[in-house]
Amino acid sequence: MNPLNTSVLLIYTGGTIGMIENAATGALENFNFEQLQKYIPELQKFNFPIDTYQFDPPMDSSDMEPDMWRKLVRIIHDNYNRYHGFVILHGTDTMAYTASALSFMLEGLDKPVILTGSQLPIGVLRTDGKENLMTSIEIAIARNKEGRALVPEVCIFFENHLMRGNRTTKMNAENFNAFRSFNYPVLAEAGIHIKYNNVQIHGNGEERELKPHYLLDTNIVVLKLFPGIQENVIATILGIEGLKAVVLETYGSGNAPRKEWFIRRLCQASERGIVIVNVTQCSAGMVEMERYETGYQLLQAGVVSGYDSTTESAVTKLMFLLGHGYTPDEVRDRMNRSIAGEITL
Repeated sequence: MNPLNTSVLLIYTGGTIGMIENAATGALENFNFEQLQKYIPELQKFNFPIDTYQFDPPMDSSDMEPDMWRKLVRIIHDNYNRYHGFVILHGTDTMAYTASALSFMLEGLDKPVILTGSQLPIGVLRTDGKENLMTSIEIAIARNKEGRALVPEVCIFFENHLMRGNRTTKMNAENFNAFRSFNYPVLAEAGIHIKYNNVQIHGNGEERELKPHYLLDTNIVVLKLFPGIQENVIATILGIEGLKAVVLETYGSGNAPRKEWFIRRLCQASERGIVIVNVTQCSAGMVEMERYETGYQLLQAGVVSGYDSTTESAVTKLMFLLGHGYTPDEVRDRMNRSIAGEITL
């Protein structure tokens, strides 16, 4: 591909960035994305083509489903050879889930897929959307001297920080710094210049072929522990018909109650083929089940470590692995391996 023909596909799924305030009601409503040029005339200053694809109707990210992840993968795959990079405009509420899912579904990715959005609509004077969008486009076309993409992975760009998608969590509903990558360094920081943290970015030494994946299994539950949780609650959740996996949100470095009934219920579920993955409720840090006796008992019950995985990443990785028909033991084994840089081993 000729570097002079650099181009970006901008995919608008929905979200605050593409909303406008109804003058009568004050409520935020989706508007036709063709109006983007009106609100961001600076787009015309890019000296390369930016094409757009719009979800019709646009989606609130609270309604985001695996079917939409499949749609995004299909759009990227169908247009892969036509563009240098892809920018996805997405609502913030489930952006970390979408970014995590895409990181597993786009195997062999060697082009940037940057998700971004905003906390304030693009038409509002103080919007953060304009800056997020412009910088995301710049990152999507950034290349090294050999003409290879500087960031050949699925990322989230928000408030001056580029983060690996499957390492992010939305942690602020009020401020512009909505996302944080607690357990992995940022991939780039945007100031006067964009400074890339090349050591932390997926290596891109050789050309890879994109292999899209569409199979996902959503028979998963997230179980968050709290002091006083009842046996009947645990029993009911682990007894859900068709359940294949549990993301168990434990305390601290992977600790849980030592009650006999709790360990027994987990043990029985594991024996029935339910994969139980231990992630911490803490924003930062990792699960170390060998560290305390409470964590060691979980290991004995067949629970596998989620290491420093986010809940969003653990959920989507399980969907991905279960969708591909692996046995429970194979899923457990692959949860202990990094597929797309989602865990630190």
